[in-house]
Amino acid sequence: MSEDARRLFPVSWEEMHRDARALSWRLADKGPWKGIVAIARGGLVPAQIVARELEVRLIDTICISSYDDQVQRRPEILKRIEGSGEGWLIVDDLVDTGRTGRIVREMLPMAHFATVYAKPKGREIVDTFVTGVSQDTWILFPWDQQPQFVQPIAKGRP
Repeated sequence: MSEDARRLFPVSWEEMHRDARALSWRLADKGPWKGIVAIARGGLVPAQIVARELEVRLIDTICISSYDDQVQRRPEILKRIEGSGEGWLIVDDLVDTGRTGRIVREMLPMAHFATVYAKPKGREIVDTFVTGVSQDTWILFPWDQQPQFVQPIAKGRP
């Protein structure tokens, strides 16, 4: 978990689906879109849901590696996309510090950037998001978790 994260915010598959559909509602009147660019890997699931809801058939990816497990490190561009991004929708699961988002903005400055979740340090990077979370929150996505016992909140306090 990143050094700044003090809280866990687990998101279930059902919540991810609901929130990605909510993002689709916010984006429905902003198109039409030439296609969707998912930021891999976190943006793949929400991009698929948004693509279905908005009936977009063309999906591409930008691949940037910036986390080792739960530790953010210097971003590494693995796959890029050329062009200005005009008419394209970029989708990611989360904007955290905005480092990855700034790289993507530089690649596709004319694209509309949407995320499901947004933290304060990265909010200015995105055009549309659904849920704001505090900077000290680590979002635990459904693809990164499994059911297990959790201590009551009161037992974890000093």
